[in-house]
Amino acid sequence: MRTAAVIGTGLIGTSAALALTSRGVTVHLSDSDPDAARTAAALGAGVAEPAEGPVDLAIIAVPPAHVAATIAEAQRSGLAHGYIDVAGVKGGPRRDLQALGADLSQYIGTHPMSGRERSGPLAATADLFEGRPWVLTPTPEAETEVLNLALELVALCRAVPVVMDADAHDRAVALVSHTPQLLSSMVAARLEHAEETAVRLCGQGIRDVTRIAASEPGMWLDILSANPGPVADVLAGVAEDLGETVQALRALQSADEDKRREGVAGIEDVLRRGNAGRVRVPGKHGAAPAAYEMVAVLIGDQPGELARVFADAGAAGVNIEDVRIEHSTGQQAGIVQIMVEPKAAPVLTAALREKGWSMRQ
Repeated sequence: MRTAAVIGTGLIGTSAALALTSRGVTVHLSDSDPDAARTAAALGAGVAEPAEGPVDLAIIAVPPAHVAATIAEAQRSGLAHGYIDVAGVKGGPRRDLQALGADLSQYIGTHPMSGRERSGPLAATADLFEGRPWVLTPTPEAETEVLNLALELVALCRAVPVVMDADAHDRAVALVSHTPQLLSSMVAARLEHAEETAVRLCGQGIRDVTRIAASEPGMWLDILSANPGPVADVLAGVAEDLGETVQALRALQSADEDKRREGVAGIEDVLRRGNAGRVRVPGKHGAAPAAYEMVAVLIGDQPGELARVFADAGAAGVNIEDVRIEHSTGQQAGIVQIMVEPKAAPVLTAALREKGWSMRQ
């Protein structure tokens, strides 16, 4: 690939453009908002000027509802030899393209499974897709040349290609992406009018659950409007669990011992099913989740503290598998939770204590 065009210079489009330009591809940028395209160009994502002739690949990074019309127009103008989109929904745009009579032999639907809470070109990074799955949903009509271009794009962005059926993809993202976004927003919405004394008690658990609730509502309206059925199907199952859990909790308030036992069984069931589902979430590098030991260290809120504890772990010969920070509300301190292989935990604990770190259980 020598040339590409990116239509839509938001987070995903600009990030793809940055990755391509960093690897020597000439990228032409356009957006319905010319200022966004100029901003992306100023960041080094390409040039905000049209190509003089057909480019190798056009990357359509617009909301799902606009994908088909944008590709059809680009095909009529002869913009590129191949076309892909990066929308979060795949079945609808493909059917819209068919209805418009677009050339499906030049098109492959794709979806990079990566993003951030922030949107727009200023949030873009060239490494956004590194190590992340990038779904491709080729139709039987798709030409091999276009598939190769799509695979080359994925490789240049250092992502991991995953081939799926378009409708299967939409059901999958409804489960693992779209429904979690709504649930996170619903939990966060409970905080909007909560008493200040309650909000001040927020800990790491509520931060984890509500992190993605900070996402841009307009972007998610576009995505959910394009995939309402599969999301509603997943939410219906969640609603059933919620109803049963509410009943179980009410039963725990009963004076009847049998009802209380039923309540305990209901709560235990949903918690155990949650354990079983959580185990299936892929761990480091996409492998099966590993059982790590946590080493908790109290650190002050000063520059260099994290670097120092990481350096001490490295000096002890311990590889850090994962890390989390639990902030102490209203305090100039926090707890760093360092995840390591079980056999490394006592080694790290002893080494950090020797260096004067305050350890926590």
